[in-house]
Amino acid sequence: MNKRVLVGCEESQTITIAMRKIGIEAFSCDIIDCSGSHPEWHIEDDVLNHLNDGWDLLIVHPPCTYFSIVGNKWFNVEKYKEKAIERYKLREQALEFVKKLWNAPINKICLENPVGYLNTHFLKPTQIIQPYWFGDKESKRTCLWLKNLPPLKPTNIVKPTVYGYKKNGDPLYFTEYKTGNKTRSKTFPGIAEAMAEQWGKIL
Repeated sequence: MNKRVLVGCEESQTITIAMRKIGIEAFSCDIIDCSGSHPEWHIEDDVLNHLNDGWDLLIVHPPCTYFSIVGNKWFNVEKYKEKAIERYKLREQALEFVKKLWNAPINKICLENPVGYLNTHFLKPTQIIQPYWFGDKESKRTCLWLKNLPPLKPTNIVKPTVYGYKKNGDPLYFTEYKTGNKTRSKTFPGIAEAMAEQWGKIL
């Protein structure tokens, strides 16, 4: 029987395609159409509606809009008033979404998110990885919460690209340079390949 993987909140299909390359029946799932090249492997729907469909592994990237430290300034009630109060409510809703994913009836689960609110208000992450551990020359601290999965082992450590320097002389890496860009939310190819190669073997 083919092993089945659901990649939630993934429209890029980066992980889905990496899993398919090694013979695993993987599907991306998002509320928007996929930008990957395989719509036949995409479920355009809320991932919560598909948690009971018989998966061996769930890898999911909950939207980080209300979790990322980049957006902390927008929670200033004194400055933004009702907009900030509404943002607090939306963050609590987002946290409930994460909890439902974590408690899904699936044996192996990986939740991925940038360093932020979830670190202190959900669970301590199993590990924090960097794209440059897996051959992609970028710096972006990424947390993984793992259930019945081993931590990812680095596959190809490279030196991250420096795009410039801050006023204090510190290097300016991808994390700061690309803040707010949609491409930041897409999984780096090296990480996707590591997930497929390392976790695909234990399904």
